[in-house]
Amino acid sequence: MKSATSLRCLILMLASTLLAEGVHADASAALKTKVDAVIDQSIAQDRLVGAVVLVSLDGTLVYERAAGFADKESRRPMQPATRFRLSSVSKPIVTSAAMVLIDQKKLSLDDPVTKWLPTFQPRLSDGTTPVITVRQLLTHTAGLGYVFSEKPDGPYHAAKVSDGFDDLRMDLTENVRRIGSQPLLNKPGEMWRYSLAIDVLGAVIEKAAGEPLDAAVSRLVTKPLSMPNTSFWVAAADAERLATAYFNSPTGTARMADPQRVPFGAGGLVYSPSRAFDKAAYPSGGAGMIGTAPDLLRLLEAIRKGGAPILTSTTASAMMSNQVGAVAGLQPGVRFGLGGAVIVDPAAARSPQSAGTWYWSGVYGLTWFVDPVRKMTVIAFTNTALEGMSGKFPGELRTAVYESLAQ
Repeated sequence: MKSATSLRCLILMLASTLLAEGVHADASAALKTKVDAVIDQSIAQDRLVGAVVLVSLDGTLVYERAAGFADKESRRPMQPATRFRLSSVSKPIVTSAAMVLIDQKKLSLDDPVTKWLPTFQPRLSDGTTPVITVRQLLTHTAGLGYVFSEKPDGPYHAAKVSDGFDDLRMDLTENVRRIGSQPLLNKPGEMWRYSLAIDVLGAVIEKAAGEPLDAAVSRLVTKPLSMPNTSFWVAAADAERLATAYFNSPTGTARMADPQRVPFGAGGLVYSPSRAFDKAAYPSGGAGMIGTAPDLLRLLEAIRKGGAPILTSTTASAMMSNQVGAVAGLQPGVRFGLGGAVIVDPAAARSPQSAGTWYWSGVYGLTWFVDPVRKMTVIAFTNTALEGMSGKFPGELRTAVYESLAQ
């Protein structure tokens, strides 16, 4: 009887494995047809120069493609291991470092920021100085802003605050000082507003970890997860491994100058591609990292599966859950977790993604999402701003992925 039960269990396990392999093979074939078409069209129409796209389903990489050029002028082809300027894709990485410290009881979500940065005391317009917590930094509810979000005569412009990817050069302490010298845009906790909060968080991490931010992120996140190609700077000798940055000009894709201004928001974006090689550029927790799509996949999949080996399952789940309640400032059907937004109502968000999908993007032309219901992670790194982040490409890619799964 015992032998028969064991045999039945073995047969069920083999059947389950074969079924999963069949599902993955079907998904892979459908993705190749539909996703390839989206990528090819985007490149043919000169909306993108190059891209690396990964789709993981239930822990299996079912789609991987590097297409187009890492450098168009030299005809250097895009490769899966090509490194990209991550811009705001830095945020989930640095947020993860903070969450490791929270799991280790070295930092708390409810710590006032002044516990770690005593002089960081930005005021409200009425002159009062409210308490800002680590949780409010992580959720972009601290009342801070971005330079690109304000008009050219705004206070951050006047104070020469850096957005973390521009041509301003200073250390982290100085940029945080400049941010804190300007008035808050709203009372902390009152509304969601995308901001330099993760740059301030970087300074908090330095204090809580007792080491520079780059060293802390390496020790807490990238080394344990075997993310060897993710860092805050790239050596000049490794320049050939880094994708050249392009933008969508009125006449098609164009190589970025340094600095390069691109219309976006109220004040416009200022890029400095050379920042990736310059250690005089402070380590921006919100926008300053460089990395590869396979490296990011390791992090996102670790969080999707429960956080090991860097986070507890409770913390990993919290990152992918609504942490802001119903505050104003986000689009319909969308809330914010820790390190990315969360879709709570797909119909209201007009998305085919499942409720609980966690996602974000970066202004150099990158996007990612994790659909926990589908057990799926999708990463799309391009070297073209802003098409790769907020043009037609991300929506077309998302549609192609979900249509492929429907098949």
